[in-house]
Amino acid sequence: MRVDVAWTPAALPGAPLEAWTAIVIDVLRASTTIATALVNGCAAIVPATDADEARRRAEADGGALVAGERRGEPLAGFDLGNSPLEFTAARVAGRTIVFTTSNGTRALVAVRGAAAVAVAGFVNLSAAARWAVAAGRDVLIVCAGERGARSLEDEVCAGHLVDRIAAQRPDASLTEAARSARAAAAAYAGQVGRLARDASWAVHLASRGRAGDVEA
Repeated sequence: MRVDVAWTPAALPGAPLEAWTAIVIDVLRASTTIATALVNGCAAIVPATDADEARRRAEADGGALVAGERRGEPLAGFDLGNSPLEFTAARVAGRTIVFTTSNGTRALVAVRGAAAVAVAGFVNLSAAARWAVAAGRDVLIVCAGERGARSLEDEVCAGHLVDRIAAQRPDASLTEAARSARAAAAAYAGQVGRLARDASWAVHLASRGRAGDVEA
């Protein structure tokens, strides 16, 4: 098993992905929100590249909710934003959610050609690692980043995911990027909460009154 990390969707390998398991990480906040929605019983998450596509898909579905944000702020007329705190069981259970965000859903669309696609954040790292190992394919971890730039919280999370996969598959071959992500994670071992002050997007969200999302 080979494990690789792409720092942003733009760094994806040029070769086709159909032999890979792809795991998208957008800690703040799409991955966390998607995992929360699924835990709370939503029927499906449908990623969309932009607001217009999201509206069209939701309208075509009939009973679907439309959710998302741009630059961290909810979109006008949408049912939900991108805060995991909004996606309660009372709101999403049994519902399909068409979802568009600045970074996370774009990364999901970018890897749609992979053999299987998942999302991971700090909230589901162990489950994501077990799922990837059980699939038995090479694993590509894709950091969503922040508007094309690298994201500290995504890279640290990716490194922790590499750690968990390697613990289950000691024979896994780690690329240089995977090893670098692991080193980034080691700097936050047992202290993930430090990202609330070290990650620029976490600081931005807190400044906009969304510290609860960062904590989640």
